[in-house]
Amino acid sequence: MNCGLLSGLNEPVPLKSISVEVRVQDHVASVSSTLQYVNEEQRPLEALFVFPLPADAAVCHFSAKIGEQEIVAELQDKETAKDQYDDAVSSGQQAFLLEESAESPDVFRLSVGCLSPGQNAAVTIIYITELAVQADQSLRFCLPAVLNPRYTPAGSDAGIVSEISSVSGAAPYSLTLSVHVSSPKPISKLESNCTLDPLVFLCSDHTQATVNLSPGHMFDRDVELFLYYQDTHQPSAVVEAGVATAPSDSLMRNPVVMISLYPEFPEEVMSSMATQGEFVFVMDRSGSMSGMMRGKEAQNRIESAKDTLLLLLKSLPMGCYFNIYGFGSRFKSFFPKSVEYNQDKMDQALKEVKEMRADMGGTEILQPLKHIYSQPCIPEHPRQLFIFTDGAVGNTKEVLDLVKSHAHSHRCFSFGIGEGASTALITGLAREGSGHAQFITGSERMQPKVMESLRFALQPIVSNISVDWTLPEGVTAETVAPPIDVLFQGQRTLIYAQLKGNSLGGSEGSVTVKYNLNSQPVTNQLHFCIKPTEETGLVVHRLAARTMIRSLEQKERSSAESESLRSSIVELSVQAGVSSVHTAFIGINKDTKQTVKGPLQQRRVPTYERTSDYHYFYPPQAERREKRCYRLAPPERREKLCYRSAPPDDRMREHCNFASRRERREKLCYRSAPPADWLSFDCVDDEVETQGSEDCVAEKSVCNRLPLRKAAPELQQDLLLPLVSLQKASGCWELDAALAAVLGKTEDELTNQKPAQVDGSVWATLLALIWLYSWRKEQQVEWQFVAQKAAAWITSEKVGDLSQCVCVGNVLLGCQVTKDSLGI
Repeated sequence: MNCGLLSGLNEPVPLKSISVEVRVQDHVASVSSTLQYVNEEQRPLEALFVFPLPADAAVCHFSAKIGEQEIVAELQDKETAKDQYDDAVSSGQQAFLLEESAESPDVFRLSVGCLSPGQNAAVTIIYITELAVQADQSLRFCLPAVLNPRYTPAGSDAGIVSEISSVSGAAPYSLTLSVHVSSPKPISKLESNCTLDPLVFLCSDHTQATVNLSPGHMFDRDVELFLYYQDTHQPSAVVEAGVATAPSDSLMRNPVVMISLYPEFPEEVMSSMATQGEFVFVMDRSGSMSGMMRGKEAQNRIESAKDTLLLLLKSLPMGCYFNIYGFGSRFKSFFPKSVEYNQDKMDQALKEVKEMRADMGGTEILQPLKHIYSQPCIPEHPRQLFIFTDGAVGNTKEVLDLVKSHAHSHRCFSFGIGEGASTALITGLAREGSGHAQFITGSERMQPKVMESLRFALQPIVSNISVDWTLPEGVTAETVAPPIDVLFQGQRTLIYAQLKGNSLGGSEGSVTVKYNLNSQPVTNQLHFCIKPTEETGLVVHRLAARTMIRSLEQKERSSAESESLRSSIVELSVQAGVSSVHTAFIGINKDTKQTVKGPLQQRRVPTYERTSDYHYFYPPQAERREKRCYRLAPPERREKLCYRSAPPDDRMREHCNFASRRERREKLCYRSAPPADWLSFDCVDDEVETQGSEDCVAEKSVCNRLPLRKAAPELQQDLLLPLVSLQKASGCWELDAALAAVLGKTEDELTNQKPAQVDGSVWATLLALIWLYSWRKEQQVEWQFVAQKAAAWITSEKVGDLSQCVCVGNVLLGCQVTKDSLGI
């Protein structure tokens, strides 16, 4: 008889709860997760748990507590640790193994061996991570809870990522989370995508606070926290003392300094928008992009992406070049090569964007990237790559190595859409491509974040970056991270350096960053005290070690001297106590007096998988792709649905695309809706594509008795995108009925009120600007470049005094803006 909590496979789940304590110090978080295991079966168990961590996390502690006995794991060479674990488990000893995936650094596997019947074990994992700065200057902390299956192309070795076990319903274990925040600057507020208890300040100056996650978190989303400090963008430095017992001259022996810089570019450089560049937009069109985001007012992924492409195309400057790629199991581009941005090409692209569907299979991003990089760069037009994906791939490191090898020729801006997007892939693309990463989750709009990245892309490229240190005599600084190759206005840049010398004392030092911006030399400098800070828990050292390890791992994959680099990685990893791809934490209960007898039952602990109401599976080989509609539903309702199980290796998402006419697919499993929106189960008869359909349907009844979507009440249309869609590539609008309808007027009203000294296009463009600045001011980040183009176009027309025209426009539209506020 089964007892306790059950997985989706109707097996008991030995993991009962996860308790997380987070301590945030300025922009660094230390995270301690305790996983409580209980064997409620009548036989000994081995539990396997494949779970996500932040891609840049430095895992630095692993221990297990059985009763009153604590076992602290050691960090060893991975192969040695795995052999020890296997030997211990086979001999009946309790053992614990924590290892990082070789394919993706944001996926870990925890093995808990030889849990006796009725036995409890509390496993604790500690890691540290830097908090990313957001566009609104908040700091983002993310506790990953969702882990989606990773798409693995045919012939690839999936390793740990192929072992991901997931459920789409409530995860069979609970989560508690407490957060303690301390900062040199007052804490303004704390926001989250999840429900929190009230924030409690611990001191009158608001530099310390605590908050807890409200009970009942269902693991259906990652837990995101956004911390707001006063003056969060101020440069800072932390000098941390080393370990006296560490080997001489090693990273852990000497003090390490962490410098946080926020470059401020001259206003005269930032006031002008770049008019050159090759903008390549790469859009995920795999089956999962048809799903919905989570939360109130959530959007369909592919529709939101299409709206975003519209906004991007309207925001590009005249004279640049562009192209759009869609990818899944295959890829295609709108144009054979990037084309010059003009009205004709923009119209052609928008027509194809309108027809885009999430109908291209799996998430194979490597081939389109190879094709893009094979295209010659356009002189005087720096290549800017924008990659949108909601998925995760099994060959993450291969993709990142490819981007790294072409870093000299482009910048890469990446966007993770929805819960469970791989942090290793999204942040890695931006890091290796000298760009910027964004995550769009819950009911967040994609457009503001994408336009923020476009603002970065339109900034002048910084060149000739150098870092100089001014330190007391006898003290030197050795930078441990790769050299800085990208700087953006207002974005934090971290520098780690090892300080060597005997006279650190309380002296002062400085670091100077020099670079060229639009051929102008710029200097940023920070003075700091080089006296080491004690009792910091080696956070700075371990973050520096993590940075060095990732750099060495990347070199190893592309170097002929891989064996020597592997030895260096293992040595640094063990010395610093920070995990790597070649090391693993191993803990064995050697003090137990009684070994576990009998064969072990293996139990896989599932994570929550972000999914729509339907799963779509297909084998890696396109020519063998059989279309299956797999519906996750309570058992009592499955007979009404198209339920089809497939071997794990074949499980990939695809549209259940059996209808012969696209307009009827909304009655099939192409359309997903939350249970609250289900109207009824209705049998839909249609002609069936015969090829590949026999696995899913027996007769002409397709996806028998699928739920239909309830007719939603008509919502008030957001007029921003309709207005933007009418703008010409040059930046102007035409005076016509379409514009009048968006502005809530008739064409005659617009024409009759037009001042005599301006022509129709100038008048129409003025009205559009007045409307934007009056009625969509809160969304200015989305239309800022659209407005800049419009203002530049009006200025180029050399119209006389426009102040009277603006006054007439204000009266017509019921607004109150000035000519100067329009940027004219």
